[in-house]
Amino acid sequence: MGRIFKYSFYDLVRGRWSLFYFLFYLLITSSLLYLSGNLSKVIISLMNVILVLNPLISTIFGVMYFYNSREFTELLLAQPIKRGNIFFGQFLGLSTSLALSFLLGVGVPFVVFGVMGSAELGNFIILTIVGIALNYIFSAFAFLIALKNDHRIKGFGLAILFWLFMAVIYDGLFLLLVITFNDYPLEKVVLFTTLLNPVDLSRILILLELDISALMGYTGAVFNKFFGSNLGMAMAFSSLAVWLIAPVWYMLRLARKKDF
Repeated sequence: MGRIFKYSFYDLVRGRWSLFYFLFYLLITSSLLYLSGNLSKVIISLMNVILVLNPLISTIFGVMYFYNSREFTELLLAQPIKRGNIFFGQFLGLSTSLALSFLLGVGVPFVVFGVMGSAELGNFIILTIVGIALNYIFSAFAFLIALKNDHRIKGFGLAILFWLFMAVIYDGLFLLLVITFNDYPLEKVVLFTTLLNPVDLSRILILLELDISALMGYTGAVFNKFFGSNLGMAMAFSSLAVWLIAPVWYMLRLARKKDF
């Protein structure tokens, strides 16, 4: 597995997608810091970009990489190597290359602008942790979708639909739920539905760390009351971990039974 991870990682790091991903975040972060100069405002601006772009790039690139490397994967399957090691190594290579490109693209400008010695260091760390977590989570779902669908067009379609639901449609349904049943106590429902979406959960973690949850009104007060506690933060990060572990486990389970 280590050798497969090493090969996939170095192959992807040298590729155009990783370079584009790195340059995009390097340019946009440098531009925002240069124009604003306020680290807190830049973190808020980057949050909106990261919550949409990281899942999208991870999902699309993950599906594309899986289909493009199918012949190489079949060659590995013919060798005396465990299937779990093959797919887990490829998944780690993909997600780690994306996470490294994101971390360097965002981290280098912030370090140059002095985030290490500022009061915004904690906010920056949460932002990077959330961005990296989204890379791993949606890369895992991309592999799972591609593994379950041999037809490329169907796989790409389902991947885009999955990203669209998590990043856009889910928020609309959530807002509709709150508006429709605003006369009822929805505290527990709001908290539960938030845990069911890694994008929304990541947004809440960043907003709470920035201490601007009051701008979210009623829901902000609910989130601040629960997630602002040590138990709430532990549950939030545990939920992100579950969002990563569950698709990886199911992907490896499916790979062991799939007839290639």
